[in-house]
Amino acid sequence: MDILPTAPRDLLRVEGLSVSFPLHRGELRAVDAASMRVLPGRITALVGESGSGKSMTGLTIMGLQPAHARVGGRVIFDRGEGAAVDLMTLPRDGRQIRAIRGGQIGMIFQEPMTSFSPLHTIGNQISEALRLHLPVSAAEARARCEVMLGRVGFPDPGRVYSMYPFELSGGMRQRAMIAMAVICGPSLLIADEPTTALDVTIQAQILALIRDLQQELGLGVLMITHDLGVVANIADEVVVMYHGRVVEAGATETIFRDPTHPYLRGLIAAVPGLGERGRTRLRPLREIPADGIRDLARMGLQHAAPRRAAGPSRALISLRDVTKTFLPRHQSWGLLAPKPVPMPAVDHVSLDILRGECLGLVGESGSGKSTLGKLLVRAIKPDRGSIILDDGPSVIDLAEASGAELATLRSRVQMIFQDPVSSLSPRMTVGNILSEPLDIHRRGSAAERRRLVAALLQAIGMGEGAATRFPHSFSGGQRQRIGIARALALAPEFIVCDEVVSALDVSVQAQILNLLKDLQRELNLTYLFISHDLAVVNYMADRIAVMWRGRLVEIAPRDIIMQAPIHPYTRSLLAAVPVPDPARRLDIAAARMPAEKAELLWPEAFREAPGAPAELQDMGQGHRVRMRTSCRASAIPRTGAAR
Repeated sequence: MDILPTAPRDLLRVEGLSVSFPLHRGELRAVDAASMRVLPGRITALVGESGSGKSMTGLTIMGLQPAHARVGGRVIFDRGEGAAVDLMTLPRDGRQIRAIRGGQIGMIFQEPMTSFSPLHTIGNQISEALRLHLPVSAAEARARCEVMLGRVGFPDPGRVYSMYPFELSGGMRQRAMIAMAVICGPSLLIADEPTTALDVTIQAQILALIRDLQQELGLGVLMITHDLGVVANIADEVVVMYHGRVVEAGATETIFRDPTHPYLRGLIAAVPGLGERGRTRLRPLREIPADGIRDLARMGLQHAAPRRAAGPSRALISLRDVTKTFLPRHQSWGLLAPKPVPMPAVDHVSLDILRGECLGLVGESGSGKSTLGKLLVRAIKPDRGSIILDDGPSVIDLAEASGAELATLRSRVQMIFQDPVSSLSPRMTVGNILSEPLDIHRRGSAAERRRLVAALLQAIGMGEGAATRFPHSFSGGQRQRIGIARALALAPEFIVCDEVVSALDVSVQAQILNLLKDLQRELNLTYLFISHDLAVVNYMADRIAVMWRGRLVEIAPRDIIMQAPIHPYTRSLLAAVPVPDPARRLDIAAARMPAEKAELLWPEAFREAPGAPAELQDMGQGHRVRMRTSCRASAIPRTGAAR
């Protein structure tokens, strides 16, 4: 093991790191002579698009790169007392690197569901990490694990210790992953996309937790992310990667105030914002050439049923008192067990979705957004209430449709799913995926179907050659575009977009959002746009509905929600949006407060009370807010959100 002198301020110094993979002809260079540093007690953000080499850099620092990777350069880690070790000189699976990995360098992986073992409890896995590095008994390991679980925000650490990963929500799993990463007291923490796909309030809590631990334990942190809002709120220094190379680095304030590299300027321009500025067309680094949208409209609609023209204020879909409940997954069953109590996922929701509009639906994880979307496409049926689709020549009740009426519904209403990897069959070519809906509904001849598939691919900016390829050969953004094309195949009138850009980097996200807006305009589509990202909803939506615990708490035109929200839950959501501006940082103190405690601080008018339930009250201009009728006259500030 080579012991090297190190600069007193460098906890980690990466010098000329290269990672490449041999191919049949030549090689693929994932990281190309990258250099950076992480200072003790400071946070360095490593940013860039998917495929830029960020995650591979983090894995290589930990010695977790694939076995067939060829690595070069130096990764100098300060182990304390003025000495450092070049991690690249250590055997990849040797005792020395394993002592550092997990013990002195902790890592938060991007997807905790796949990083945790599904066969072992949370406590078993965290205590295993502890006992690998420290000589502690099983009882002491459990005690330390419970203390750490409490430290990362679990109110009942003993119960969580005995739970399995699938029993926790995404935010809770991420907290458990953080506990496992810091249980041994490392001096360096590598966090790989720790807030990807989390809703804004949970994301703010995770960022607050990382900042608290970093300050309390004196950690140096390498934060790998594509979210520039997160970078502006938490990082001290920023390193920008493009095609495996570091193209810009510096202090956070300098990077955002005066970006010099065109790639960084392009990333910043692709981020949707709040307010009026966030409505201008996004500028992705690479536009999607969607010249075939009009051809798609002409070819797709020739087989669609005639549609009645209607004014923009006419409702295409009307929900009335819709309720959906589920039985708790782990409630005891048996003759002597108490009768299971259904938990409401959607609770007496009444809502109109107007023809030709994009209605944004926002809320935290577990608020009922996705369940409502599944009800609208008849993936599940409501327990009670009606969902009426006025599609022109007929009126269909989605909850009761069957036979030919249900077949008509399937062609009129489609869904774009959050995860294109699991929603696209890996055994079918893209051409077969796009033609399958046409085959099922018997649309046109074989030749016409081939022409429509070609038009679909052209509309999403992909050539006809894509039809013969399989989904695994495309990037995440390209797979999402294929999912959009599949949803358009039957010329639907209404599309549910369920978190369609939540896991995409900012430039690909801008491509997809611009494509969806172009398609809506040219094909006269109506969207329900489900998202936890209020900046994205601000860009896409005409009206915004806010859900909390299965109930609508506020609905209004976009400008009113963004500039003058009334319900405290809506205001807290807006306050938790990370803005890519270091001068407008999140209120970390407010983010630390759990949602259930924050509700206790709501004004009395918005709290549910036995015998005095809250209801949606009309505030004028299409603005409705859930509050108690008896408190309607109380003074409610109609100023903007917290920030």
